[in-house]
Amino acid sequence: MPGTYEFEDFLLKVSTPFYLLLICVEIFLTYRPSHDHHSPRASYNFKDSFTNALLMLLNGGIDLLFRTAYVGVLIWFYNMGLKTAITNPFFYWFSLFLFEDLAFYTLHYVDHHSRLFWAVHVTHHSSEHFNLTTGFRSSVFQPLYRFVYFIPVALVGFNPADIIIMYSLTQIYGIIVHTEYVGKLGWLEYIFVTPSHHRVHHASNVQYLDKNMGMCLIIWDRIFGTFQEELETVPPVYGLTKPIENATLANTVLHEWKEIGKDFKQKANLRTKLNYLIKAPGWSHDGSRQTTKDLQNNLSRNNGSETQSPKAEII
Repeated sequence: MPGTYEFEDFLLKVSTPFYLLLICVEIFLTYRPSHDHHSPRASYNFKDSFTNALLMLLNGGIDLLFRTAYVGVLIWFYNMGLKTAITNPFFYWFSLFLFEDLAFYTLHYVDHHSRLFWAVHVTHHSSEHFNLTTGFRSSVFQPLYRFVYFIPVALVGFNPADIIIMYSLTQIYGIIVHTEYVGKLGWLEYIFVTPSHHRVHHASNVQYLDKNMGMCLIIWDRIFGTFQEELETVPPVYGLTKPIENATLANTVLHEWKEIGKDFKQKANLRTKLNYLIKAPGWSHDGSRQTTKDLQNNLSRNNGSETQSPKAEII
């Protein structure tokens, strides 16, 4: 698909200076003398941003190495599936956008609700800072399975090359919503994922856990019950409910796999061990830990009086 690679190369050349400009503006806002933002810490930290860049490169490298395989799979399903009857280019690309955004929502939902996939995705949530470079803090191994969620899109007749192009385009939007410096955006909040929505998604406050999963459209969260508005009384606290003790690059990527390994060493039957892999983060066979649902039910019983989440363990 040479045309696809050329377009992606074009996107890279156009988006890179765009990102750099926005990041420079955000850094200026963070460190300007009159800075009075409510965040308890500066939005930027050099080590954190450098880690974000390295994680992006690792993710991109795996994507390139694995691309021939997953593109081949998508082409096979495309040839086996329906041929779309949409001939109008506008409706074709708009329909592809809707299908792919829904596919990403599904992927993201599973990443948060199955520990196997959370072990990959947790890397993206591990920073205690929230800025544009956080958008590059990639889930390193996600390219190894992300394509599976796009198989239905190929089956209904969308060309795999177009699927890849659309994903590249929507990723640009998905990155720029990682900022504390854009407030609520009026009526757009009802349709699109906004920075306000995504601040909620990255927060470790109990009320905000596992909310606002969309990439571009917030309508899926509103339809499927995962929407949460950013509350003035609950400022976001970024990072994990259980912070990483040793935040080296390797541990940032692998720490949850190490925790899974510890659970597999417990004296338990195979079914219980598999449940530690498949069920939601925080699940335990003896009830000694709490999942997001448990934490939110407890908070609800307490009438939602807490303004910030305790650092409860859901890992």
